Amino acid sequence: MTNVHAVVGAQYGDEGKGKMVDFFAAKARMVIRYQGGGNAGHTIVNEFGKFALHLVPSGIFHPETLCILGTGVVIHPMNLVTELKSLQAAGISTQNLLISERAHLVMPYHLWQDIYEEQSRFAKVGTTKQGIGPAYQDKSGRFGIQIGEMRDLDRFRERVHSTYEQKIQRMPGLADVAGSFAEMWEELETAREVLLPYITNTLPLVQEAVQGNQPVLLEGQLGIMRDIDWGVYPFVTSSSPISGGVAAGAGIPPTVLSRVTGIAKAYTTAVGAGPFPTQVDGEAGAWLRDKGQEYGATTGRPRTCGWLDLPTLRYGAWLNGYTDLALMKLDVLSGLPEIPVCVGYELKGTRHDMPLPAYQLEHVTPVYESLPGWQEDLTECRTFADLPTTAQAYVERIEQAIGVPVSHISVGPARQQTLVH
Repeated sequence: MTNVHAVVGAQYGDEGKGKMVDFFAAKARMVIRYQGGGNAGHTIVNEFGKFALHLVPSGIFHPETLCILGTGVVIHPMNLVTELKSLQAAGISTQNLLISERAHLVMPYHLWQDIYEEQSRFAKVGTTKQGIGPAYQDKSGRFGIQIGEMRDLDRFRERVHSTYEQKIQRMPGLADVAGSFAEMWEELETAREVLLPYITNTLPLVQEAVQGNQPVLLEGQLGIMRDIDWGVYPFVTSSSPISGGVAAGAGIPPTVLSRVTGIAKAYTTAVGAGPFPTQVDGEAGAWLRDKGQEYGATTGRPRTCGWLDLPTLRYGAWLNGYTDLALMKLDVLSGLPEIPVCVGYELKGTRHDMPLPAYQLEHVTPVYESLPGWQEDLTECRTFADLPTTAQAYVERIEQAIGVPVSHISVGPARQQTLVH
């Protein structure tokens, strides 16, 4: 039996994965970020302060934990440098960070391309304009540049210059928003000097940890409903945050995965465009947003809020193979007399128990069940028994509907506000 544990988003992203990775990393030998880029953040509150991590794995606060940016991640060099300096300024060592030499770069021209493409779309996908989608496009199209190529400065410069020229030629109009090559190269050269010591072949280290049965934690970005294949396409990210994406992005065989924890809020939120069946507007939506402080860690954009969507959790239970769930922000629901929970969808008279493709999901009507609420403040609760009986019943209803146990419950942002159930 291996000791490899994946933490994945069970909704639309922003579920609180960073907090749980920080919590689980206390016992991990290695934390691997296996996909995505810096277009989403993991907010963490611990004894060092409050941090919004965008690329660095959430295990960075544990000095004995090796943190790896895996092959499936795309990295904006200067943004990573800025993040590292921010951590160092707060007294956090970054010496335990390593970057896979095979991870791809988000280049400055990818940000320009992101803006250019979003403006040209008939239906906006809600990109954060961080260049993540174009970087993955180039990776799949074999125009990408791996971060290990930074080692040979002269060759790296030739590769960047050639790719930059091809990009301008292939996308007429991009030149109007793109800066000069000289400006771009100066930024890359500066970032290169900082990042070179972190770049290595991470595969032997990962192999050694897994074969040695050391605890390995795998951290993704976003959630199942933003998956490139199984999410609300085209309003999705450009990689696979589900557990199926772990093996390729981290460099492990799929057969060694021993635990998959799905992270879900006690309600549902989303950032960006696309269908969101349980969305609530008006006073209720504003109440959830303000009480839950639902604003993006990267962009500061207000998140759209809605009631808990059980079909989405059921969907992830199959596609991700959850062994357990962590339920976040249960404390936010305190004060509601009743709490609506979506138990299914109706479309043209037919009941559906799992999400549909986006072009159908945007037309469904959610079917709600109302559960008793509670008035008590949960933030001081430290065991499941401390929760009001109606809050306990809320958790148990989720377990019954999904068929997966809730192993952890968060009642606040701090580590100690995490109940083990």
